[in-house]
Amino acid sequence: MAITAQDVNKLRQMTGAGMMDCKKALTEAEGDFDKAVELLRKKGQKVSASRADRETSEGVVFAKTNDAGTEGALIAFTCETDFVAKNDEFIQLGNQIAEAAFAEKPANAEALNALSLGDLTVGEKIVELTGKIGEKLEVKAFEILTGEAVVPYIHMNGKLGVLVALKNANGADVEEAGKDVAMQIAAMNPVAVDKDGVDPAIVEKEIEIGKDQARQEGKPEEIIEKIALGKLNKFYKENTLLSQAFVKDNKQSIAQYLDSVSKGLTVSEFKRVSIG
Repeated sequence: MAITAQDVNKLRQMTGAGMMDCKKALTEAEGDFDKAVELLRKKGQKVSASRADRETSEGVVFAKTNDAGTEGALIAFTCETDFVAKNDEFIQLGNQIAEAAFAEKPANAEALNALSLGDLTVGEKIVELTGKIGEKLEVKAFEILTGEAVVPYIHMNGKLGVLVALKNANGADVEEAGKDVAMQIAAMNPVAVDKDGVDPAIVEKEIEIGKDQARQEGKPEEIIEKIALGKLNKFYKENTLLSQAFVKDNKQSIAQYLDSVSKGLTVSEFKRVSIG
């Protein structure tokens, strides 16, 4: 059957795909719009597969929190180029995925991709947009956080996001303090809230590094352990959030800063997601 310009334009309006892609799909589907849409989706799957080994080092981090400020979600939706990261459809889909993740709190990436976004799943929507845009797209990371008070922060380049959960959050300036701490996490990338949260494997590695350094410096074997533990304490001070010097006032630690805002105010947990 003859495919008219009006048919092509209609399919283009339905799918957002290119004019020639729509014409080819309609011709192959013999004018059946549903089949043509399915063919375009299959094209998206082919594009997605052919670009599976591409790096997605650009994109946008999205943050969602509830009105009560007790729950939050972070999504890193990534692509290949900065140009696509600014695309309206890309941003719209990223927001939809973040909303779905926040509402459903999936346990892993597979469950996230299976979430419903209208008539398609998250994974199918990504494949569909891949077909239209022609770049590999993926949710590279996502985090869910709950707490007494959850404060979000997105860095100005849109490629780094933080959620921080505060405990004993009773003061009037708590949200502002949460923003300050979230910015600290963005800038300094701590490994844990405090030393108790540091992975034992990291602790063991730091002790071994400390011992090796001491031996290379010719220190006596009987004090090697003590020196290594001293270096470990320095590691904790520089790399755990509450012990770090506050970037806005390095005369006090984050723990001291929070306590000065509201007695007993502290951080229970944080999540940090970045792209690139």
